[in-house]
Amino acid sequence: MHRPLFAAIAAFVCFSPFAKAQQDVSQKPPPSTVYFSQDADVIDEFEENTAISRRMVDRLVIAVTRQPDTAQAWRSLVTPEDRVGIKVAAGGGRYFGSHRGIVEAIIRGLEASGVAPAHIIVWDRDAADLAAAGFTAQRGGYAVRSIVPAAGYDLKAPFSAPVLGKLIWGDARFLEKQKQVGKISTDSDQLSSTSYFANVLARDVTKIINVPVLTDATGCGVAGALYNITVPNLDNWRRFTQQDGASSIPDIYADDHIRPKVVLTIMDGLLAQYAGGPRFNPNYAFAYRTIYASKDPVAIDATAFRLIEKLRKEARLKPIAKLSEWLSDAQEMGLGNFEESRITLEQVSAK
Repeated sequence: MHRPLFAAIAAFVCFSPFAKAQQDVSQKPPPSTVYFSQDADVIDEFEENTAISRRMVDRLVIAVTRQPDTAQAWRSLVTPEDRVGIKVAAGGGRYFGSHRGIVEAIIRGLEASGVAPAHIIVWDRDAADLAAAGFTAQRGGYAVRSIVPAAGYDLKAPFSAPVLGKLIWGDARFLEKQKQVGKISTDSDQLSSTSYFANVLARDVTKIINVPVLTDATGCGVAGALYNITVPNLDNWRRFTQQDGASSIPDIYADDHIRPKVVLTIMDGLLAQYAGGPRFNPNYAFAYRTIYASKDPVAIDATAFRLIEKLRKEARLKPIAKLSEWLSDAQEMGLGNFEESRITLEQVSAK
């Protein structure tokens, strides 16, 4: 495994969630299928045709679940008693956030399966990002939730990792690290190896549909399925977006607050970006007109990784293989498949 740990904290690691995750998810996963759908008319000059993207999602969910219609497909994933969270990636705003048609298809499918709108939450970390991406709460409809700075994290749901991070305003324990009111403590006093999961993830949802976008990440290679459901849902998160800290992303995903709840990943590749991510950078973004779906988030990320590497090579940009080594760690932990030989790509008609 590529796990750059510090020798001085080996004893700490033995008692951390990292060690527990290794023990609990060591079994090699079976081969995976990543389903994808493409339509040349779904994007025109960065504008989404929502009727087409909804249809693409419906076809994909039927294919993944092998059910005869969308209602039964979603019913095989969730129950009316579930509180279902849809984790979008809103940081790209109107054009590069998780597209509305994709999310609306998920919501429509959940409602058809018997899940009440009041039991559906669309969320991401930042309220301004959600609004820019077009996600706003409507009376009688699903909830739209951001993570409130400091108060939006569950202090009973910690995650410890060996790489230290500097606490800033908005982190759950930042104020407690001040020596007195109005006086900030020294930088060393602000360092922490602990993060806390967001309340929405730890308390409010029982099932999750993960909707990342297809993009690179400057610090950790790929900002896909595993990234989207982990990094934005923790405080003291900046340490996980660097090469050394990214090795903790599989451990975060393996946590009981995430892995057992995620029932489906739908990657939005209507637009794809191969450099400058995860924020929208139109210099490296293009209409890819593709949506992926799988129950294996690692396989989806592996597929995105290989596409991004191909595009970066064609553009003569530095490869991201070194930054993305944590994806192969995820396979070793049993979270899914990274090896290309263990992944089947199956196209689903959008018609």
